[in-house]
Amino acid sequence: MTRPHQPHPNSPLNHKLAAGLSTVFSLLITFVVFTKSSFDEHHRNFYDHHIEMPIDIYYVIFHFVTGFLTFYLSYEFCFWVFRKKWRKNRYKHLAAFFGTLGAAILICGVLSIAALPFLPEMPDDSQIQWIGVGLKRGAASAVIVFLTTWAISAFVCNQQVLVENQRLVAENIRNRYEALKHQLDPHFLFNSLNTLDGLIGFDDDKARQYLQNLSSTFRYAIQNKEITTLKDELNFVQCYAYLMKIRYGDNLKIQYVVDEKYNHCYIMPVSLQTLIENAIKHNVINDQRPLTILVETTENDAIKVSNAIQPKINTEAGEGIGLANLVERYQLLFGMDVVITKTDVFTVEIPLIKNYESRNS
Repeated sequence: MTRPHQPHPNSPLNHKLAAGLSTVFSLLITFVVFTKSSFDEHHRNFYDHHIEMPIDIYYVIFHFVTGFLTFYLSYEFCFWVFRKKWRKNRYKHLAAFFGTLGAAILICGVLSIAALPFLPEMPDDSQIQWIGVGLKRGAASAVIVFLTTWAISAFVCNQQVLVENQRLVAENIRNRYEALKHQLDPHFLFNSLNTLDGLIGFDDDKARQYLQNLSSTFRYAIQNKEITTLKDELNFVQCYAYLMKIRYGDNLKIQYVVDEKYNHCYIMPVSLQTLIENAIKHNVINDQRPLTILVETTENDAIKVSNAIQPKINTEAGEGIGLANLVERYQLLFGMDVVITKTDVFTVEIPLIKNYESRNS
């Protein structure tokens, strides 16, 4: 089970992020301090009369450098604690907060004291006030460091949990899909061999053509591709449809209205075949009620398979598993919806994918 707020080994809490955040916050705080001091008479009096030092570029640089060092060293410490793997996250957070607070106050205090010899001479009470301001700045910096580190760590860990959950869902869908194929393939093969056996000796030419289409169907079905072109999928579907028409004769019709401009778009393998197989499996097909399946492309870059609903009294086992897998795989892998519409006509619309190579580059 994944622990919340447990950083990944490739955590973004690194030196580069520490330097970037330190620069941003140092610039921001320096700007705020000197904007405020420009309009604050107390600050003007403190700097002009007690320290006798004008607010010039050197003092701005000193403030920025002090802030940067404080933030950077505090971030390095806080990041180091957050990257540790502790059994109790609350203990880690307490250690990070108080450790960062102590480190930031110490750094600011040392830098403030170290700066005294380089400042104009000032009374003792002003020196104490100078150091006190530095300590307060260190405490404020520590709070900022801890809160930003916690927020970044929480966000990254939540993203990792989402990615892991998606990976597990994808693996589950893949396992279910493979199990479905293994379940259906023997059944389909058994029926196909029976049909082939009936053709041999009765119509050898048709038996030979049937065997070629059966071979093409299995060759395509067992390939391990994540995606294929619409043209290849339609060629496979036509081979599969030939096998079905041998079994059902003129009672089964499959019509194609496909714009050739979509031939090089991409689609998941066996997706159209799954829809045609479902239509054949779950609908009555006989002389009184022939079944027509329409395969057509649409203007919104999709291909849909539709048929009139002629439900069987006893539906075969496994109803909807293949379609459910198809819907989940499209949503998970491509973030696209397979649209299912059911009135007196059952329609499934599959989005066609363009520029697949650029998606994976």
